[in-house]
Formats: sequence, structure tokens, C-alpha cells
Amino acid sequence: MNQQKQSLSFTGLPAYKKLSDHHKQIKNVHMRRLFSLDPKRFEKFSIEHHGLLLDYSKNRISSETIALLCQLAKEAELEKWRERMFKGEKINNTEDRAVLHTALRNCSDKPVFVDGEDVMPKVRAVLEKMRIFSGELREARWKGFTGKPIKHVVNIGIGGSDLGPKMVYQALNPYHHKKIKLHFVSNVDATHINALLKKLNPETTLFIISSKTFTTQETLSNAHIARGWFLKAARDEKHISQHFVAVSTNKKAVSEFGIDTENMFEFWDWVGGRYSLWSAIGLSIMIGIGAENFNKLLQGAYDMDEHFQQAPLEENMPVILAMLGIWYNNFFKAESHAILPYDHFLRGLPMYLEQADMESNGKSVDRDGRRVDYSTGPIIWGTTGINGQHAFYQSLHQGTKMIPADFIVSIQAHFNFQKQHNIMFSNVLAQTEALMRGRTYEETYAYLTAAGEGPPNLSKRIHHMVFEGNHPTNTILIEKLSPRSLGMLIALYEHKIFVQGIVWNLNSFDQWGVELGKQLAKQILDKIYQPNTVDSHDASTNALINYYRDRVRLD
Repeated sequence: MNQQKQSLSFTGLPAYKKLSDHHKQIKNVHMRRLFSLDPKRFEKFSIEHHGLLLDYSKNRISSETIALLCQLAKEAELEKWRERMFKGEKINNTEDRAVLHTALRNCSDKPVFVDGEDVMPKVRAVLEKMRIFSGELREARWKGFTGKPIKHVVNIGIGGSDLGPKMVYQALNPYHHKKIKLHFVSNVDATHINALLKKLNPETTLFIISSKTFTTQETLSNAHIARGWFLKAARDEKHISQHFVAVSTNKKAVSEFGIDTENMFEFWDWVGGRYSLWSAIGLSIMIGIGAENFNKLLQGAYDMDEHFQQAPLEENMPVILAMLGIWYNNFFKAESHAILPYDHFLRGLPMYLEQADMESNGKSVDRDGRRVDYSTGPIIWGTTGINGQHAFYQSLHQGTKMIPADFIVSIQAHFNFQKQHNIMFSNVLAQTEALMRGRTYEETYAYLTAAGEGPPNLSKRIHHMVFEGNHPTNTILIEKLSPRSLGMLIALYEHKIFVQGIVWNLNSFDQWGVELGKQLAKQILDKIYQPNTVDSHDASTNALINYYRDRVRLD
């Protein structure tokens, strides 16, 4: 395993102390004042790149804040770590692996080396194999066991093998194939897959089993249910090869399942699950939107990769987003961050980023194995913005917790409902302005008296209708939600997560926190089937296992 020299603790960096002192000076300054003092605040605190605009002016910052945050990033050696990642060095030190999801969308002719081997020929070969296979499905040349073309494709996976492809497929709805519909199954609760299978025809359904090791319990459990359902109709295992393909690295297990290994799509250990939609895990995406659009998705991510590598830190979109998050997380003690897309097609983005961010930086031990004494990754959550306005925005505006938020909206709509789109866009700006400005007691008094409220009602309501404001937001404007702009947006957040992990001195690319539960689940499953009363766990777990066993059939 590669041994790295120990890094200086996050709180030991010189800029951390400077930021702590700066925070004391600025923490009570209202953004209203900051805007009144600087009419060019938007120009100073916004970045545009290839049609993606980040406005971060509605944050509790000054030019000094940004300078100090970028100094903190430099002291954490962000630029060195960024170079190491793109060069294929094994920065995932606990698993001794490179971190090269960026190689999957490398649209240049530059080689990318891992252990002295240029990985780009293999990357391009898998993309070409995906292109040929998806083309056969989309053009109805791939037939089922009765000679009918495939109409439904079911992606069976979990975590990164499910959330990324599902989110992208939802987001790119206007680009969907007209005759092939995609479905995504992840939940090991059989209700999920059974409800879907009732709607499908075995003759016209193809399954993609997405599991790197082909041993993931939840995925294989669902895969075997699908296999049994299919064979009940097909009656002959030889037909499995026409209706099942695999995204995996385990040829033996894939073959034993009955899948022709010629229909196995490979990816590599330097592709982390939550960063894998750009790989063969994206096969379902390519089937859904076509190879040309999939390439545009990759191109968009590559555009953001180039920006991330080349732009100065002070003008670097992922760096600014990341460092603002650190500003609130570590100095204002904000515990969560909301993702609020004002686009129904982006409804899967908050859940996707929950995994991408919290599985990456939800760590309490730094990359050198030391217990941290500072807050790391925040709780990521959210939903589509208009729905959120009628649900939890009350807490954003008047609650006791600081919740920084990203508002994401397209300028151009795909469908000709411009009036509705204008309503939605106006709501984005209204919410970010209201969160920033708030409404003072005096303004509320004037509003109520203008509305005809007399003294009895006015005194009852006025304190409940005052808004403190000064709540930070970022606004991300997309010219139009397309494969290329979506690729840029996803890569923006990937690099934001990377930057924060480096500054917090974390390994953002392992996920040991998911292992213990898996191991205990296997042990408990074995105990459920044993004949004797279970007494080898704690009193609560023993009682619950035995209670369950007494009430279910175990055959």
C-alpha cells in the first residue's frame, strides 16, 4: 500500500486561524448591507463557463473571505492533489487505487496512465462495445427469444449502479428513445421488482445486471427473481443470453448466471461506484438517449474537468462551491446543505448527490488515520424547488438552523409552456432574494397597515411575519438542460466533493462505513434460518430475531 506523509490537520492550517478571526468580524454583517455597499457584487461573485452560470453573491462573504478560503485550499495542497488525481496516482490510499472517473470522459487524445499502462484504449473499447449493443437495441435488431424486439430495459443495481443512471435518464427525458422504456430496480424489498414485472412481457424485456463483483446481495437477489420470472415464460436457460446482460468484472459468476460473457461490459477498480455513470454502468443511459447524446454527456463533464484543472482557484466554479460549503460547515456550524432543482426532470439530483457527497465525505477519520476534531461532510438533502416551497421552506426562512442551499434552474424550457416556466423562474429569484433580504419589523408593519390590518390583528401577527434574512444561497443557471449541460453540472458537484475532501484531509473515495452493516446482515440472515433460539447478539437484536422467526415461515 502506498504510504503518504502525514498532512497538517485542517484546523492546524494557518489560513484556518485567519478565517476564524475573519468570521468573528463578518458573522453579524447582513447581506443587505454587503449589497448596498457594493453595486458590483454580482460581477465580483459570479462565474460563467460554457453556458453554466454560478451566482454566489448571495453569500455571507466579502472579497477577503474568498481570498482566505482560497488560501486555505492552497495550504491544503489542493492543486497538488488535483494533479495527482488526473494523472492516475493512487490517491485512494486505503484501497491502494487510482481515482479516474475523469478518464472515462477524457475527450482529448492525451493518455492516462495507471501502473504504467495507458487506460484510454480500454475505455474507448468499452464505449464502442456499448455503442454497438445500444444501437442494436435502439434499431430493433436485437430480438428476444420469440423474435420480437426489446421494448423494456430493466437496470438492476444499487447505490452508484442505480442512482446515477436513473437520475440521468430522468433528467434527459426529452432525449428518450420513443419505443424503448427504461426501468430501474434497486430495493431488495421484493415488492419493488414484483410490481414492475407484472407490467412487463418476458418476450420483449431485457435486464442489465449491474454489479462490479456480481456478488452484491441486493442486486443478485433481484436478478434471480427476474431470472425465475423470465424462465417461467421462456422455459429454456439458453434464452437467458438474449434477455440478460451484465456490467461487471466477474466473468465466472456472470457465466454461471447464464449470461454470455460476450455481453458483459467491463469497468475497473479505479472507477468508484458513485462516480461510475460515465462507465459501462451508464449502459442503460446510452440505450435510453443514444450514443451521440451519451458522448455529449461525457463532453460536458470533460469541459468541467478542463475548467477545474485550468481556472485559478478564485475563478474556479467547483473550488468556490466547495470552499463556501467549508465556510458554513466549519465556521458557521451549518449541519446540512439543500439541493433545490427547479426542474421536474432533475428530481433525482438531490438523492444522487446525497450518496455522492455523504458516502465520500461522511468520514470521522482523516486520510492519515487520525480522528478528526472538526466537522466534515454535511447532510445533503432536498427536492424540486416548487414542491419544497410548499413543504420545508418555512424552516429555511424562519427556522433556527442555518441551511445553505443551491438553487438550480434552466433558462430555456424543452416544452412550449413559457408562461409556466416564467412562473418557475420568478420563484427561484424570489426565494433567493427573500432568503437574502428577509423583511424587517418596519417593513412588515408597513405591509400589514397597507393591507388594512388594524392594531388587534397587527400586534398578533407582526412578530410571526418578520423574516431575518441573511440566509446564504447559490444560484446555478443552466442555458438549457441537455446532455452536455447535465454532464457539466454533475462534474461540477463531483469536483466540489473532491475539493472539500482534500481540504478536510479525507479519503473521499473509500466507503468503509457501509461494510459493517453488510457483514452483520449476513450473520443475522444465517441466524434466522438456524433451528435454535438466537442468543449471540445483544438483548435487543436477539429478541427481534426470535420475534421475527416465531411469526414467519422459514421454508
